[in-house]
Amino acid sequence: MTKDSGDKGRYRDETLLSVLGRDPAANHGVVNPPVYHASTILHESAAALKEATKTYYGRYGTPTTFPLQDSIATLEKGYRTYLFGSGKAAIVAALLAFVKSGDHVLMTDSAYGPTRSLANGLLKRMGVETTFYDPCIGAGIADLMRANTSVVVGESPGSLTFEVQDFPALAAAAHERGAVLVVDNTWASPLFCQPLVLGADISIQAGTKYIVGHSDAMLGAVTTTEAHVEALRRIFEELGAAPGPDDCYLGLRGLRTLSVRLQRHQETGLALARWFRERPEVRQVLHPALEDDPGHALWKRDFSGASSLFGVVLEPVPEPAVDAFLDSLALFGLGYSWGGYESLALPTYPWKLRDATRWDPAYPLLRIYAGLEDPDDLIADLERGFERMAAARDA
Repeated sequence: MTKDSGDKGRYRDETLLSVLGRDPAANHGVVNPPVYHASTILHESAAALKEATKTYYGRYGTPTTFPLQDSIATLEKGYRTYLFGSGKAAIVAALLAFVKSGDHVLMTDSAYGPTRSLANGLLKRMGVETTFYDPCIGAGIADLMRANTSVVVGESPGSLTFEVQDFPALAAAAHERGAVLVVDNTWASPLFCQPLVLGADISIQAGTKYIVGHSDAMLGAVTTTEAHVEALRRIFEELGAAPGPDDCYLGLRGLRTLSVRLQRHQETGLALARWFRERPEVRQVLHPALEDDPGHALWKRDFSGASSLFGVVLEPVPEPAVDAFLDSLALFGLGYSWGGYESLALPTYPWKLRDATRWDPAYPLLRIYAGLEDPDDLIADLERGFERMAAARDA
């Protein structure tokens, strides 16, 4: 760390982003921890080898890894963070740490697609049954709990349909029956929401997205309370899905600018959401920070800010017209993921995935991600897209 930055409890998150994980004195005065490419770690003696508890083999972490995981744990208000090679690997680890054959899992119907595929694939093959629940069920989830329910999985807001979940209510129901609450906090990051403070046991982030911030590294993070650290430590060692040091370095570098990026993302995202809301082609905008959004009250209670990822429900229009809209965009890339500096647009199909909630396929749904471009340029790009949509629809 820098001089006079040891008492991290007195700093706000924006300052912590600048001082956490730094130790120039241990790195020849270098401001940022360097990249340690390491597998074998040598020890000075047999006694030192036997006593090593932190840096003793590259897969368990290096002086590049530890600053990032410690920084994320501090921001999440958690006890410890373990890093993985991708967000999906982090989700796999968080669930496998707490389930066994014969268990039952409750998973929000709005869960990230790869999380659903894990439930319907690997967990099912393991003999773990999953029930998908309405993301807006709140305390009513107690009625779905079984004697063998070991995990409740939440995600707020959902990454396609953006329902906001009542984490304190879910936590109370889970803990009453001895289950753990595992939540995906990627949308908000720990700067805008801290699920562990709201009662969750495990908070997951796809660090690939906002933490890295530049669409050039794969990274996942699982942060736990003290009560569950042993379960996470064990699964981290058993899976061996550690990230590479270069990606950890990029994650730590990304943390330094997370606050200023998120503020710009939030402002631009809201500007675009409000613009979409006034368009005649749009039936509904799914953004919890909008005052008329069904999840706004919960968002206002539990979140301190809003991501720039949101949904746009279109009025009925043929699929070729939607394709024409997307193909005409110059500033919005057509690609998966989000969290980088570049804006993205993606057609989504929640009606193909849902079990507990219904989505009408007559209304196309777009997922919009606002990057760091000028908002007026983005709006002009979208206006041209709607012109192309109209032309294709009327052709």
